[in-house]
Amino acid sequence: MNPDHTLRAISRRHFFSRCSIGVGSIALASLLSERGFSAPPAQMRNPLEPKPAHFPAKAKNVVFLFMAGGPSQLDLFDYKPQLAKLNGKPIPESYTAGKRFAFMDSSNGHNLLATRRSFKQYGDSGAWVSDLLPHTAGIVDQVTFVTTCKTELFNHAPAKLFMNTGSGQFGRPSMGSWITYGLGSECDDLPGFVVLQSGPRGPRGGSVLWGSGVLPTTYQGVPLRNQGDPIVNLSAPPSISEPRQRQVVDAVRELNLKRLVETGDEEIATRINAYEMAYRMQTSAPELMDIRGESQATLAMYGIADPKETSFARNCLLARRLVERGVRFVQLYDTSWDHHGGPTENLERHLTEKCRDVDQPCAALVRDLGQRGLLDDTIIVWGGEFGRTPMGEVRESTGRNHHIDAFTMWFAGGGFKAGHVYGRTDEFGFGAVENPVHVRDIHATILHQLGIDHQRLSVRHQGLDFRLTGVEPAAVVKDLLA
Repeated sequence: MNPDHTLRAISRRHFFSRCSIGVGSIALASLLSERGFSAPPAQMRNPLEPKPAHFPAKAKNVVFLFMAGGPSQLDLFDYKPQLAKLNGKPIPESYTAGKRFAFMDSSNGHNLLATRRSFKQYGDSGAWVSDLLPHTAGIVDQVTFVTTCKTELFNHAPAKLFMNTGSGQFGRPSMGSWITYGLGSECDDLPGFVVLQSGPRGPRGGSVLWGSGVLPTTYQGVPLRNQGDPIVNLSAPPSISEPRQRQVVDAVRELNLKRLVETGDEEIATRINAYEMAYRMQTSAPELMDIRGESQATLAMYGIADPKETSFARNCLLARRLVERGVRFVQLYDTSWDHHGGPTENLERHLTEKCRDVDQPCAALVRDLGQRGLLDDTIIVWGGEFGRTPMGEVRESTGRNHHIDAFTMWFAGGGFKAGHVYGRTDEFGFGAVENPVHVRDIHATILHQLGIDHQRLSVRHQGLDFRLTGVEPAAVVKDLLA
């Protein structure tokens, strides 16, 4: 090819664009990096640096204890004596007319199912808790129970998306992403949004549950593994010395800075931040995950027998350690709460096992944060994507179908009322008769406690303003707040 013809084919605009790479961006990036300008372009700043809230906040951090699959509120919190009286009888048609359930075939039972668990009232609030959760029963005076939570989607993956992102559609930012986007993080050597998982598999829906959607990817959740490197390939190869690695990171940073100056692309800022964060995490992440330095009393409080063993209890202790270090949003996913009555997930055996896994660690987390003076600044959320029906399913063992009209979640710390039960369901626990609380209201309330106006926290994308609470009505539930 004739080089003269190639040169003539380049447009004037393209020529000066390429020249800017060689002259303008190099000069500016060099000045900024070498002379330490105090006010670099916004894209060059750490995207996770702390940001001011809309108004004074009651809380700084969130720990979301997510019971993936939909825990049965009727066997844990929402005591209904009428179910025992009418056990096995058909539910009145007025309750189910026009309603849709996840399973519409022969397994979709219409007969009422009484709980086999014993219930007692605890604390000054008189909260009902079943015998499956004796440790949770001991913290009811530090907890707000909401028995009338309501959602819109009755299948697992869409419902998990809705609880986590405010939408059942893929591609929307998760709550942790919105919060780190709005507030940044107070920790500079760990991600602002961390995900910890337990159970035999990951949650249905996968990584989109902690994805950043239309926000820059720097705000997505970062899953930490319990074994080996907390993040795959985090450690440098033995043949690479620390000074040599630092040289590589610095060289990549300079190249990315030059490209950032030219394009203003926020994803390049994300890339720069990711390299720096990974370099710092080579020290901070292993130190975080090593819980052998915790006292035996602390390990016993969480129910941890082996500090190296992967478990929900270990993840709860890690959540406390992450909050101590300033991580903004910590989400724990524990799977296998889908108790339909099949051979591997039923109310008779497997609900008991799941409660044994999570009851003591959840209560310990509340107590531990309280003892360390961190509970006032931390919102703890417990719940799943939906609840379970008052009717049993026709299966080989005892179970319940998915239910979206009324289920229980609880909240602790972060300015929520301590020792409070909110809402009331009907005699069967099918729907709310007093103070229903929609998922969007829960999102708005959590954001409010962090000093964020849910209507103002938005990002424009493809001509639309996206918000966690969407465009449907959402309100802060002020009766939940101290």
